[in-house]
Amino acid sequence: MIKGKHLIDPMDFTVEELNEVFELASQIISCPEKFSHVCDGKILATLFYEPSTRTRFSFEAAMMRLGGKILGFSEPNSSSVSKGETLSDTIKMVSIYTDIVAMRHPKEGSAKVASLFSTVPIINAGDGGHQHPTQTLTDLLTIKMLKKGLDNHTIGICGDLKFGRTVHSLIKAMSRYKGNKFVLISPQELKIPQYIREEILKKNNIEFIEVERLEDVIEQIDILYMTRVQKERFFNEEEYLRLRDSYILNKEKMSGAKDDMIVMHPLPRVNEISYEVDDDKRAVYFKQAEYGMYVRMALIAKLLGVL
Repeated sequence: MIKGKHLIDPMDFTVEELNEVFELASQIISCPEKFSHVCDGKILATLFYEPSTRTRFSFEAAMMRLGGKILGFSEPNSSSVSKGETLSDTIKMVSIYTDIVAMRHPKEGSAKVASLFSTVPIINAGDGGHQHPTQTLTDLLTIKMLKKGLDNHTIGICGDLKFGRTVHSLIKAMSRYKGNKFVLISPQELKIPQYIREEILKKNNIEFIEVERLEDVIEQIDILYMTRVQKERFFNEEEYLRLRDSYILNKEKMSGAKDDMIVMHPLPRVNEISYEVDDDKRAVYFKQAEYGMYVRMALIAKLLGVL
């Protein structure tokens, strides 16, 4: 029972609680009109202290499709923050007016702080480079729906593995399910952090390999999770340009992959997936964004206790 809980970190929910959310999400996908009034009279606050398109729209669409309403702001200058109001006071006020809050903030740990002052459930919609739990739920639901379960997959993660918060959360989350292996594909400069390698993978005896070339391993992979190689992480532009092109997924690289592999991406993409891949049936990143809306519908309904 997750009614009234906060979701700050993807690990806040047990595997059983996650399955509860995914089960409801799959029911909503099967028959969305059946759920179109479950949040009648409920209000979601969307407090976005930094820019967002997909996450904010996804939360707002989710609440509207459940029959609820939305209050909020898409940048802090349109709120009392511009007058110097503290986060704690903002949250106390918003808790009076609404039933649930989705908050994105540039500072790590801000969602946890908000939860200490809120009388309604707080959903972390991203706090700096720290956590983005509803993206992780989106990723898990996508895998569950398209690969028929969350166990026994070879998951290739490609690009920026050092700084990518979605990557760290996905590895932690998928490590809770049995039989999963990881193929970690990145330049030396952007390898997975030591704590993920030691405390998550090695400590739990999870099989993994680290490589630099996607072409060398793509044939082994069931799920390919692409991320952007970020120019700003390199001191040497020549080195960046050399590496960047080796992490562009195109038709040629896809020709070496399994017929039933799926390609995921948290979006937005820049140039790491060629547009020619969009027509490949294995490219599911836009479907993944759609599943994000359904999993947020299920999450909102569960946290409010309406289902």
